Amino acid sequence: MAKLKGIIKLEGTLDNLTFYKAKEGYLVKTKGGVSKERIQNDPAFERTRENGSEFGSSASSGKLLRTSVRNLMIRAKDNRVSSRVTQKMTQIKNFDTTSVRGQRNVATGLATPEGKATLKGLDFNNRAILSAVLFAPFTVDGATGEITIPNLTPTNDIAYPSGATHVSLSSAFLKVDFDTTDKAIEYSPTVNIPIDSTSATQTLTPAGVPTGTGNDIFVLLVEFFQEINGVQYPLKNGAYNVLNIVEVA
Repeated sequence: MAKLKGIIKLEGTLDNLTFYKAKEGYLVKTKGGVSKERIQNDPAFERTRENGSEFGSSASSGKLLRTSVRNLMIRAKDNRVSSRVTQKMTQIKNFDTTSVRGQRNVATGLATPEGKATLKGLDFNNRAILSAVLFAPFTVDGATGEITIPNLTPTNDIAYPSGATHVSLSSAFLKVDFDTTDKAIEYSPTVNIPIDSTSATQTLTPAGVPTGTGNDIFVLLVEFFQEINGVQYPLKNGAYNVLNIVEVA
C-alpha cells in the first residue's frame, strides 16, 4: 500500500493498481487476491464461505434491530453504530451451539442466557452511554414494558451536559423475531422535566404490548434540551442523547 501524492487524485482501478480514498488520504495498492469464483467453489475455501455466510446473517440481524428502533435511534446514535451492532450480533451468534458451522444464527444465540446478556446494555450512541449518564436505579416490568425510576433528582442523578436545561425520558417495548424478521414496537409517552433539584418518581409506560413472536427488548431514551425564550432546542443536535437496551427477554 502506498500513499498517492500529487495534484490529481484518482479513485478506481487502472491495470493492476487500485486507487481509493481512506482516512489517511488517497492510497494505492496492487490488485490481487483470490478470485470470487474460486472462493465460491474451491473446497479449500469452505471455511471462508461458512464464515461469510454467518457474517452476512449477523449483519442482517443487526440491520433488523436498527430498523426496529429507527425512530428512536435517529435521535441518539454515533457514526459507527452499524458496525458496532453487527459486532454484537456476531458475538451473540457464537452462543448458538446447535447449528452446524456456517448456519449459526442470532435467533438461536438469543435463546440462551448468555446471548440475552450480551445484547442487554447495548448503547446506540457510543458518545453517551447510559451508565455514565443516569445514576438512579430503575426497574423494568417484563410484562408491560413499564420502566420506573423512583425519586429521580435530575441535578443529582443525571450527568447532564453543559448548557442543558431540560431532560426528556421515553421508552419502547420491542418484539423482534430474528428468525422470521417480524418486528413490532410500542412507545411510551415522553416525560420532559427541568434539570433541577426536584425529586419525583418517573414512570414510562408503553402504549401497549407488541404482538408477535421473538425476543422482548426494552429500550430507554434520554434526551437533553436547552430552553431559550420558552422554546426547547435539542442540545448539540442530540450528541449527548442516550439510547440503551435496558433488558432482553
